Amino acid sequence: MTGPDPGASASRDVAFRGRLLTVVVDTLALPDGSEARYEVVLHPDAVTIVPIDGSGCVVMVRQYRHPVGGPLLELPAGKIDPGEKPEDAAQRELREETGLAAAELAPLGGFYSAPGFVTEYLHVFEARSLAPAPLEPDPLECVEVVRVPAAEAFAMVARGEIRDAKTIAGLAMALGCGD
Repeated sequence: MTGPDPGASASRDVAFRGRLLTVVVDTLALPDGSEARYEVVLHPDAVTIVPIDGSGCVVMVRQYRHPVGGPLLELPAGKIDPGEKPEDAAQRELREETGLAAAELAPLGGFYSAPGFVTEYLHVFEARSLAPAPLEPDPLECVEVVRVPAAEAFAMVARGEIRDAKTIAGLAMALGCGD
């Protein structure tokens, strides 16, 4: 299946520019000569980390998410700063959100968070051999660290206790699909 030629008669209008993201409207020529408008959220790439402690627990965070009106249980995650390598962002976010650093950090792959409208690509890492090494948290984040036995994580997904897509994907990438 083919789509529009992104280079043919393309125009871009900035609809909103914020602290974290920019919203643009792209107008592209379709193969039949008509035009299509795409609303796109430009968002920096990000990382998500699956920290597994020495007792086999996944170290997660519970934090309030205003767009959904309440707290979510999630893997530690955050955006990659300009010029920062994904693995460095993963260590920084892990330290800011959980107070832990990983002696072993393994890349698991990645995915687009919502390719229908946002450019964000998430790099997923597994973190092991964890040790205390706190960094000052982001002033806008108020997180509670929660340790979940790895064997329980997918049961929590099935019960609707874990509803965050990056967390579900990260758990599947690190732990398989569960039993």
